[in-house]
Amino acid sequence: MEKRRRALSEINVTPFVDVMLVLLIIFMVTAPLLQQGIDISLPQAQGREMTPAERIMITIRKDGTIFLDKTSVTMEALSQALRDKLNREVFLKADKDVPYGIVVAVMGELREIGIEKLGMVTEPKARIQ
Repeated sequence: MEKRRRALSEINVTPFVDVMLVLLIIFMVTAPLLQQGIDISLPQAQGREMTPAERIMITIRKDGTIFLDKTSVTMEALSQALRDKLNREVFLKADKDVPYGIVVAVMGELREIGIEKLGMVTEPKARIQ
């Protein structure tokens, strides 16, 4: 008596689910915020666009000028202005040519006044196909 083999008709979806969960985590972590405003050149990264909501935007130009939303401020004025807005979302946009020390100084100042969550804004990476 001869036994015949039958083809498996089931699809293994475990690898598909694993890949989708990894992609979901990547998009949640790298989700950039795209907004119009002060003219700066942002670094590029992959991610998805976030929906607009009430948030604070800190922008650093190439020359080191710091803006709170669209108003130019000093580091001390930035600290004073943000002390009463600790529960709002804060996002940082810095020109890609800004020295790293300036960005770290602003981030340190935000941490010092009690802002724990800080979003970094980038432009979507161009895809060449």
